[in-house]
Amino acid sequence: MSPSAEQPHQDLRGIASRFEGGSASARIRPLGNGNVNDTFLVEGSEPFVMQRLNTAVFRQPQQVMHNLLAVSRHIDHKLSDPAEPMEGRRWEMPRVIKLRHSDGHWVEAEGGFWRGISYIGAAESVDVLSSNRQALEVGYGLGRFHQLISDLPCDQLKDTLEGFHIAPGYLANHDDVCAGLERELQGQDVLCQQFIEQRRDFIPTLEQAKASGELVLRPIHGDPKVNNLMLDADSGRAIALVDLDTVKPGLVHYDIGDCLRSGCNQLGEEATDPAAVTFDLQRCEAILTGYLNAARTSLSEADFDYLFAAIRLIPLELGLRFFTDHLQGNTYFKVNHPMQNLLRAQVQFNLCASIEAQELEIRSIIQRLRL
Repeated sequence: MSPSAEQPHQDLRGIASRFEGGSASARIRPLGNGNVNDTFLVEGSEPFVMQRLNTAVFRQPQQVMHNLLAVSRHIDHKLSDPAEPMEGRRWEMPRVIKLRHSDGHWVEAEGGFWRGISYIGAAESVDVLSSNRQALEVGYGLGRFHQLISDLPCDQLKDTLEGFHIAPGYLANHDDVCAGLERELQGQDVLCQQFIEQRRDFIPTLEQAKASGELVLRPIHGDPKVNNLMLDADSGRAIALVDLDTVKPGLVHYDIGDCLRSGCNQLGEEATDPAAVTFDLQRCEAILTGYLNAARTSLSEADFDYLFAAIRLIPLELGLRFFTDHLQGNTYFKVNHPMQNLLRAQVQFNLCASIEAQELEIRSIIQRLRL
């Protein structure tokens, strides 16, 4: 369990003191609700975010830092260019905090890999969008990020999570897990398994398009759910995209689909009544409008052709991952109770089913915005 906000473990303070702006007396409290890393806010002379990377997930954390530094430097350079259109907006790139007594950028201590990231003040994030205006800004924020990194060569980035978002790989792993189970599936497990089986042939769609050359690799964020978009506390405008551990070469469709998966589910990822989950068409149109306002010129005709497939696939993919982790005994995603990953899978499968039921409407939105 994470240390409490009021009495953080002394080791946390010791680690924080090794970063610029940290001290042994700094107040440290947990921050956010991520499923992978442990995240804290260090409230020293200059507040910063301190994270312990989950090295069971990020097996080569130095490569994660390589990508973060490469993207940060690239975006900082572009934002310093007077010719870069800012449209009167504030945009911030999370800055990697250096160590106090060296040029390094991370600490390996207490069996963990720790790094510091600048804290973006006067900003907020939300887990569930409350308005179409918010949805427009979230879409714009992702599009702005894509636009800023669109000319960063992929060969300058490491593949920090091999197989990440490769849906056929998740399906193959799921099949292996099922083959090794020592029990028969029952109850809700059977329904989830049936949902996957009925869509087995669809799962490779984006990877097949990539293999054929229709879709190409570009730098992507990898995890642009709505609470990774920071909104200005006063204006409500998107000002930053954070949690950049998953930046790597990939298909922009992974990001667009994931943003819509997160933003168009009004009950949120942790909904306790999966049957009530639906895909909100108004939020979908607002997010896509904001995205295209910032990144339209970076999309090809083929990119547009596969947008609906991405919107449908990403919740199916995530549901598959949650369900597989449930069958394995919850070894990857953090859980508060043994059935949480099953519930999470059901939420994503119901979201996927809602998308499928509204295919004509979603394709109509894409077509309108494409023109």
